[in-house]
Amino acid sequence: MTTFEPLVRNPHLQTIAAHYWRRRGRTAQSERRLYRTEPAVQVLVETDRPDGPPRGHVVLLHGLEGSGQSGYMLGLAAAAREAGFVAHRFNFRTCGGTEHLCDTLYHAGLTSDLRYLLEQLGVPAFLVGFSLGGNVAMKLAGELGEDGPRWIRGVASISGPLDLLACARRIGEPDNRVYEQRFVKKMRARLVATGRYPRSQFADLRTLHALDDRITAPSFGFGTADRYYRTQSALGFLDRVRVPVLLIQAKDDTFVPFETFESTEVRNNPRIELLAPSHGGHLGFLGRLPHRFWAEDAAVEWMAAAT
Repeated sequence: MTTFEPLVRNPHLQTIAAHYWRRRGRTAQSERRLYRTEPAVQVLVETDRPDGPPRGHVVLLHGLEGSGQSGYMLGLAAAAREAGFVAHRFNFRTCGGTEHLCDTLYHAGLTSDLRYLLEQLGVPAFLVGFSLGGNVAMKLAGELGEDGPRWIRGVASISGPLDLLACARRIGEPDNRVYEQRFVKKMRARLVATGRYPRSQFADLRTLHALDDRITAPSFGFGTADRYYRTQSALGFLDRVRVPVLLIQAKDDTFVPFETFESTEVRNNPRIELLAPSHGGHLGFLGRLPHRFWAEDAAVEWMAAAT
């Protein structure tokens, strides 16, 4: 697999630049389909198909407050399509303009909608999760256990927060304040857009932990944010994973402590391969040409080698 040669070494520049960098030549015409995963829940899936016979399917999962239209989702979908895969960009509940189509929110461990989609596809698919999506993908692989290969060919997690409590604490530190404020602002806007939450209910909440403690955790019966983080972290499910896994994680990620990836839970499962460059930030991995979007290229290369 190609070695990562960072365009810049500062993790904040990597994180911010990758978010705004235009993915040139990586767009495709997409099919849009709503899946009713529960009686009062519909989720949007945007599908990009290759020109010829497909070599397989890949489901892409976005990060916190992202959608199928996030740059990294569009970029990897196009790269996968060019490599011959059918790429399904999965929008979590209330994301991608579907706030009015769901009677609940999404959370970092909600796997039932994704499992429903895999059942509808009818063939084992690769999962590629970005940030929060990486936790969801890895948790589902662990939940399925020995039955995993029936539905999943492999999982690639890019900047995945596999220990949610550790990540919530890290993002609450001063050097991440700008990012946290942005996430909180977007979460508030989405809550209002559902029509079920008046702005006054969370006007005094300034952190992700506070929002999760008052809104997310009670909505799903977890009680507190800390219990939500503890029970829904993929880290606790890794010993049951029975499909190939690629973890792409920068050691300088300012959101995700790298200590998680040095844990026994990660190292003791022989199916887990860790790619851990020293630089890359969070969902950054901007590299020197020809691998400008190195993580996307690495994930597609890994999937292609497995088919």
